[in-house]
Amino acid sequence: METLATVLRFFKEGGFFMYPILVVMAVGLAVALERWLYLRRASREDRKLWAEVLPLMNQGKHQAAEQIATTSETPIGRVLGHGLTRARTNPTRAEVEVAMEEGLMEVVPLLERRTHYLATFANIATLLGLLGTIIGLIQGFTAVASVNPAEKANLLAASISVAMNTTAFGLMVAIPLLLVHSWLSSTTNELVDSLEMASTKFLNSLGLKH
Repeated sequence: METLATVLRFFKEGGFFMYPILVVMAVGLAVALERWLYLRRASREDRKLWAEVLPLMNQGKHQAAEQIATTSETPIGRVLGHGLTRARTNPTRAEVEVAMEEGLMEVVPLLERRTHYLATFANIATLLGLLGTIIGLIQGFTAVASVNPAEKANLLAASISVAMNTTAFGLMVAIPLLLVHSWLSSTTNELVDSLEMASTKFLNSLGLKH
């Protein structure tokens, strides 16, 4: 209870700009959670689909592999689906590779979607914190301008302490958002690399001529 009271007092003393920062934090956390769940599901489903398609390709059952890939909404399913469809109509490695690159170009934006917002939210939280502090300082100096000189130091110190709350809160929101952004970007890059590796293995399994 004492900790909660301290947090509430800290938030209340920060002034109006604590609320926009809180909204930025909530939206950022929602985006981060959605992206994490999406990437986790995509990675799991990609591995599952690859385990189904690769044995079929090795056995020469291209039609069955194409049916599985083209009906799948997974990133790797879209990429392999493009390749298998092109392989059926233009059986050259170069043509199939171009088709798979087109599929990859469609998939990558879906994997990266909204992740960049986290860095933007982190910057907004920091700037809102600074703006709140500056406005708080202006109000503090204005308030002490007409008081007794003996009280100015204490009042000014109190005003500065309260004004700094917004900067502190802005940084407390911005730093985790930047860390999550970096982690999600790294996870996305790993997923894209796995798609490229799977595409190369897939092309090799087709045994097409250049």
